[in-house]
Amino acid sequence: MTSSYVGENKDFETQYLTGELEVELVPQGTLAEKCRAGGAGIAAFYTPTGANTVLQDGGFPIKLGKDGKSTVIGALPKPAKVFNGRDYIMEESITGDFSIIKGWKADTLGNVVFKKTARNFNPDMAGAGKVCIIEVEEIVQPGELDPDSIHMPACYTHRIVKGERYDK
Repeated sequence: MTSSYVGENKDFETQYLTGELEVELVPQGTLAEKCRAGGAGIAAFYTPTGANTVLQDGGFPIKLGKDGKSTVIGALPKPAKVFNGRDYIMEESITGDFSIIKGWKADTLGNVVFKKTARNFNPDMAGAGKVCIIEVEEIVQPGELDPDSIHMPACYTHRIVKGERYDK
């Protein structure tokens, strides 16, 4: 699992702390760029975020032992380089077979509108998958969405699913 935030997900936390789940923690902006770059066909990039930290040096526990203390798998050191006198580390991009994302509204062609913070990562995630499946609350006919309000064009959408239940 690659994540920038564990949050209040107790199952995720428990699985990591008992050695059931491998987790690579990545700064949130770096995670977004790993997805954006993957969707753009860029294999890796350099970022100053994480330079001269444990992220650069490696060893951060990706998988813990069942005792929750010992490291079974540690992160590898990241290649580093200096550009214009500033330290950077190399991050590999992320791609996948599927991107499963959540939108607010889409037309039947696959043009998508996001609400609020859903716009932060979903367009980048959409491009990182070979097949993008988007779940939306409403599906409308082409021409019903204001063209100036479309956040993601249909070329990224492969499947549209209308969700049934939403807790807000």
